[in-house]
Amino acid sequence: MSEQGQRHFEIPKEMRSMADAGLEQARRTFEKFIEGAQVAADSVSTRTATVSAGAKDASAMTFTYAEKNVQASLDYAQSLVHAKDLSEVMRLHREYVRAQMRSLAEQADDIGQIMSRTAMDAARPKH
Repeated sequence: MSEQGQRHFEIPKEMRSMADAGLEQARRTFEKFIEGAQVAADSVSTRTATVSAGAKDASAMTFTYAEKNVQASLDYAQSLVHAKDLSEVMRLHREYVRAQMRSLAEQADDIGQIMSRTAMDAARPKH
């Protein structure tokens, strides 16, 4: 796209306002969902005496990561709404993808470590 075309790219204020309102509603809905899911997970954990510590850790970590990933996506979407031109949209996209790839790799490593530790603990002979 030409430089002139990029300068003329502008999201109308009404669309920005509508998108902001939609994103804020999505954020509130997601927060309520996470709260309910955490209450349900805590209820299951306390009622089930056989749930292992590793499964509890992995479950808690999964909720934390899911919340972090959705929040990052919502923040990214909101930043796109306020982008001034196509080059800013592309920069924001590049930054978001890089950050998410790093984050997902770290998350996979953390969960893998918990699963490995849990497997090793389960393989230990019981006395």
